[in-house]
Amino acid sequence: LGKGCSNSDDLTTTQIVYNASSRGFNQNIVVKNKQMVVQNDRNNSKPYTVSITENDWNELVADFNAIELKKLSTYKDPTQKRFYDGAAIANLKITFKDKDYQSVDFDHGIPPVEIEKMINKIIELANQK
Repeated sequence: LGKGCSNSDDLTTTQIVYNASSRGFNQNIVVKNKQMVVQNDRNNSKPYTVSITENDWNELVADFNAIELKKLSTYKDPTQKRFYDGAAIANLKITFKDKDYQSVDFDHGIPPVEIEKMINKIIELANQK
């Protein structure tokens, strides 16, 4: 793998930020060290914390290990509905070993195939509250 991350210990020091927004929608999810902090609006309302179970964490670790961080910015967005307000604009930022990796913008709910499993898992866990 391009990042040298091979176990959950590496992921505990990694921060993953998923953001999706449109005129009437905003979701910001920060994943770090077996927890996620979710904020679902722009009004600075109180974010909530989700504890990630061991099984879900292991799944996120496996999904994370499948990503080549150096190529994250080159993963192609499969659709462009966000160009005409058909979908919220989403992106992914990963901070790994003090270095930031950023995806291209993509349609919320339709991420690039290379990060699809991880994004879908993050959204699923954030929406369980």
